[in-house]
Amino acid sequence: MKFLLLRILLPLFLFLIVRSVIRTLFASSPAAPPAKRSPDPPPVPSAGGELKKDPVCGTYVSSATSVRQKVGDELVYFCSDECRAKYRR
Repeated sequence: MKFLLLRILLPLFLFLIVRSVIRTLFASSPAAPPAKRSPDPPPVPSAGGELKKDPVCGTYVSSATSVRQKVGDELVYFCSDECRAKYRR
C-alpha cells in the first residue's frame, strides 16, 4: 500500500496541482481581442443572357443586367453607371 501511495498517487497528485497552476497562469493572461469578421459580400444577382464586354474597364457583363447606352446605331453595354459616364467623355 505504501508503494502505491509513494510511486503512483503522489506523483499523480503533484502533476494535477502543477497542471492546475499552469492553466490558471495562462488563463489570466490578457487574451487577444477577437478578430473582426469581414462582412458577407453582397449577393450576386442571377444574371441571364449573353456576356458583353464593357468598353471602359473590360469587364464582361450580362446583357440582361448591364447598363446600356445607344451610341449611333450600336447598343453599348457597361458594368456600371460610372463606366458609362467615363465613356461619354
